[in-house]
Amino acid sequence: MPRVLTDTRQTLGTATTCVLVFLIVLRLASLAGYPLMDTTEGRYGEIARKMAERGDWITPWFTDSEPFWGKPPLAFWLTAASMRIFGVNEFAARLPHFLMAAAIVVLTFDWARRAGMRRPACVLPVLATTVLFWMVSGAVTTDMALCLGTALSMRGFWLALQGPAEHRRRETWIFFAGLWITLLAKGPVGCVLILLPVGVWSLWTRQARSVWRAVPWLRSGALLVAVAAPWYAFAEARTPGFLDYFFIGEHWNRFVVAGWQGDRYGSAHAFPRGTIWLFLAGAIFPWSIVVPLAAWRARQRKSTGLQVDGASDTQAQPSFMRYLLICGLAPCVVFTAAGNILWTYVLPGLPPLALATALWLGHRDDGFARRALLAGTLLATALFVGRLLDLTAGGRAETKSAEAVVQLYRAQLQPETPLAFVQERMFSAAFYSAGQALHIADPLRLAHERPHEPLFVATPRAVLAQLPQAVWPCLQVVGDAGSYRLFLRTPCTERSSAMASRASANQEGGAGEWKN
Repeated sequence: MPRVLTDTRQTLGTATTCVLVFLIVLRLASLAGYPLMDTTEGRYGEIARKMAERGDWITPWFTDSEPFWGKPPLAFWLTAASMRIFGVNEFAARLPHFLMAAAIVVLTFDWARRAGMRRPACVLPVLATTVLFWMVSGAVTTDMALCLGTALSMRGFWLALQGPAEHRRRETWIFFAGLWITLLAKGPVGCVLILLPVGVWSLWTRQARSVWRAVPWLRSGALLVAVAAPWYAFAEARTPGFLDYFFIGEHWNRFVVAGWQGDRYGSAHAFPRGTIWLFLAGAIFPWSIVVPLAAWRARQRKSTGLQVDGASDTQAQPSFMRYLLICGLAPCVVFTAAGNILWTYVLPGLPPLALATALWLGHRDDGFARRALLAGTLLATALFVGRLLDLTAGGRAETKSAEAVVQLYRAQLQPETPLAFVQERMFSAAFYSAGQALHIADPLRLAHERPHEPLFVATPRAVLAQLPQAVWPCLQVVGDAGSYRLFLRTPCTERSSAMASRASANQEGGAGEWKN
């Protein structure tokens, strides 16, 4: 091979590595760079904060009196433990999810190496720069814990059958460890995302009998139930009704009933059937653009008679490629008929899809694969830097969080005066106020909430016009923060009621200026 060509390829590889390292460091540094955003981060961050504060490791709590039955506790355990170590802050809340993402990347690389891929390192930039994976790696959700479990099981199953003989027993235990994690991260749906592709691949390749013999399904399955079931039993005993809501509501009605109204913790996310495939295309960006362009370029070179060294992906490891594609597309197949979905549902498919992409790119010796890896990594870096600038300097995160208005409230140095949020139930408000913030769901009730006491009131600027006229004379503007205006409401008197009557007769004066 000419020395110039070798040097060029080494330069491309070094450049890709440097950009990837920069991107990883940037993600780690950004964990504390912006506040927890509602609703997802605020909700799960507050649930974990309550868990750490109460020391209740069985029942996640949605509010002080309402249990959270929507998800098992694994992600909350990790986040709460981090808060116990590093304090209640954004870095502590997001760190476990970043570490799980890093573990998945390392685990996937090790899978590629043990599976005999020609260039296993190709999977590192592909997986780490996939837009959904990068975003969830620094977000407080339950999805990265599920992805860790599915990645462990998908890898363990393959290497239990195809890996070195001396390691197959260990990989079998890794397979069932992944199933245990999914049961405590998301529930039975996680097991479906593992067992469905395993079964399809076994039948497609006519290896069902070998799979049955290689994996101790009955013995290990019984052990799996034995170690996973206790939490479910304790949770039902602590808060009766959990099992019915979790298994029937969350695992059936949520996906089968479009616009399901039984959600105790919000509203269902109704989308047309099949939207999950569009979510996948967006989730794997920039590789949903780079890989098709690379394939088109490779076809063009072949049609013009240019020599392309190396075997194709299907010629190299056809069975492995089939397995990866089945695992990667399993979430889309499972949720195609679902009406209530989020784009994070495709996350468990990203590690095997990244491996499939790396397998295809790694068997090309024409240098174009390296250029494609560098181009995709640079494109992703530009996207992520822009996203972080938008969240921080652009203030987008601040508008989706109550952190700024809580800080403004604390700056008044009146801790004896409570803080109340009007209309919106912001979980970030509970998180940043250590659960002390009050909630006034109906703006008309503002005048009647502790009427004889001073009260700080945080109101979204978009709903200022909905405040009752009678309360305006009692409000003193403190300032604006994020999407909120903070008031100090003094005790309302008969005199203020009379002033309110005169103000309502003249809409251009008095309280009218606060409605703009």
